[in-house]
Amino acid sequence: MPVDLLLKGGVVMTEGGLIPANIAITGEQIVGITALSESPAARRVVDVAGLHLLPGLIDTHSHHREPGFTDKEDIITATRACAAGGVTVSVAMPNVSPPPTTPEILRDMFALYEKKAIVDYNVNAAGTVVEEIPRLAPLGILAFKVFMVVDTGRSYPHMPGIGVHDHGKLMAIFEAVAKTGLPIMVHPHDQELMDHIEQGFWAKGERDFRAYAKAYSANDGVIWDTAVGMLLRLQQATGVRLHVLHLQTSLCAKMLRAAKDEGRPVTSEVNPWALWLGNDWKNIERLGSYALSYYVPPKQAEATWQAVLDGTADVIATDHAPHLKEEKEAGWTDGWKAHTGTPSTQYYLSLLLTDVLNGRIPLERAVELISTRPAKLFGLYPQKGAIRVGADADIVAVDMAAENTITNESVLSKCGWTPFAGRKVRGIPVHTLLRGQFVFEKGEVVGQPGYGRLARPQSSTTGTTGNRS
Repeated sequence: MPVDLLLKGGVVMTEGGLIPANIAITGEQIVGITALSESPAARRVVDVAGLHLLPGLIDTHSHHREPGFTDKEDIITATRACAAGGVTVSVAMPNVSPPPTTPEILRDMFALYEKKAIVDYNVNAAGTVVEEIPRLAPLGILAFKVFMVVDTGRSYPHMPGIGVHDHGKLMAIFEAVAKTGLPIMVHPHDQELMDHIEQGFWAKGERDFRAYAKAYSANDGVIWDTAVGMLLRLQQATGVRLHVLHLQTSLCAKMLRAAKDEGRPVTSEVNPWALWLGNDWKNIERLGSYALSYYVPPKQAEATWQAVLDGTADVIATDHAPHLKEEKEAGWTDGWKAHTGTPSTQYYLSLLLTDVLNGRIPLERAVELISTRPAKLFGLYPQKGAIRVGADADIVAVDMAAENTITNESVLSKCGWTPFAGRKVRGIPVHTLLRGQFVFEKGEVVGQPGYGRLARPQSSTTGTTGNRS
């Protein structure tokens, strides 16, 4: 009996490594990985000779802006950019309006995604209301999310209701989440130290984008280090599965390595802005607030890359954060008025593959960071995260020989700009398949809103240990 689809002649990244192979797909699943000389009968054959076939990317940290802020982005535009970038599962963050702090609000969000998402999705619920945590956990979420930050001088993106920096309340949240078996993602931040540091800049009349960048990286990143140290101690006290976001300092990496070496369920992520944007002061000078997210000075940038290579960092997730240009323009004179964050979901695969091709990171490690490890950490493996028989046919076909220059005109996100404009990249997505169907084909988005499905965790225990991958 013929299979539905045969991807013929590619170089396939399997769990055992790269091999020349055909991939046979029936329905939504991979049913065979065969030698090039073995071609099963198929209703449709797509020639992928010369292309690398990688597992679809799983982005566990993305800001889709819907509901509440659809002038910046919405579910359709965000997941359209995902399809073009090889992302087959995109997980939204809770800084929307209203934030998903209750089952009722979360169900309403899921209903929006069911109608609009082009790729598979989930939503990290806000874990800020302790009594709602046990009610939210059974709804199919992958994790809870807490921000330890309250913005100064603006009401977004870290608005009231999602930020917690009271240590007692954080401990209560950790205790409640620990009982669910799910991870908790935390944006680390020491609010009291930040209040002191930024007031020092203001007293000197320094408020522009340079001052903002320097404030958040001040004293070798003290606001990150003290927050992560406290979080790790609370994790030790409560046993919760802790996932630390925005890894960007050497001391944070050292503390995380120590916790992992003890076998504690502690993991972390690194973001594109820390690897390819905010780690170069020339980008800050050239782009101002368009390059911020955060500035990562040379010492910290080197440590962050080392964490990516040695397994201290478990995943690369986008922190895709689209804002309108007018919301960034204010940063030239007042960095605290510009909305923080940068869009990246469409291009981070090619940025990473450029480093692969330049010899900075092995392809196997890159795929582990963007596909396999996030799937295992958040319970999506073995259905997702790897090209294997029985798994969903989530595949991105990449031309490793192709080169492209990123432009604002190519941006599919509603915001219409990218801080990576002008950057030459290699390793360009040609096709993206989600559950056996093309959502991006020959360089064009062909997926339709409503095809995306809630990516539910298969288990809450797969890959929970913090041992370095």
